[in-house]
Amino acid sequence: MDFKNKIIAFDADDTLWHNEINYRNAEKEFARTMLPFCEQQRAIDYLMEVEGRNMELLGYGSKTFIIDMVEAALELSEGRATCEQIREIIGIGKRVVSPPMRVFPDVERTLQRFYPVCPLVLATKGDLKDQRDKIEKSGLGKYFFHIEIMLEKNEAEYGKLLKKLDIPPERFVMVGNSFKSDIRPVIALGASAVYIPREIAWVHDQTQEFEHPAILRLNHLRELEKFL
Repeated sequence: MDFKNKIIAFDADDTLWHNEINYRNAEKEFARTMLPFCEQQRAIDYLMEVEGRNMELLGYGSKTFIIDMVEAALELSEGRATCEQIREIIGIGKRVVSPPMRVFPDVERTLQRFYPVCPLVLATKGDLKDQRDKIEKSGLGKYFFHIEIMLEKNEAEYGKLLKKLDIPPERFVMVGNSFKSDIRPVIALGASAVYIPREIAWVHDQTQEFEHPAILRLNHLRELEKFL
């Protein structure tokens, strides 16, 4: 893949730093809290169901996750969850909000290599405050000339981003771990994508993958350097 005269956009969560593992750990804690009412797997499955039905109304992020957990707890317990249990669940959600930042190895080195060569964009989705806080904690914001925090990652939102950047799709490359959010929409617009899947994936972010000449699949972000 040729990056000459291209603008490269990087996803944030689970592309530059750990994120999904925090939610998986929180789900396990939630399930243990629900043991008086149901088995742990039942609690996790039901939480996923509540997340799915709330997504369109509430969006993404830690605050939405707290609401999802409280709602799931009340329904799983048939209203018998105590104030102390609800308080514990809210505490689980708050720990998801601000865990220690863990940037993936070689991320900063890769950004340092590309920074002088190509204009870099950070394109992520989620709660505005959540994402701003994570960007600040990561210390990586300095490498990006533009930061876009979207409510959703779809063709329409990427189209708006291209208009802001004032570039045709042919000059845009999206780098990310989610085929649904980072790859499929930009390919549909005629742009290119670098797909770096992670072992841990959100159940609501899964979709059918496909091969395409404009998709480059890598195992690690550092492999991008060979295309400089």
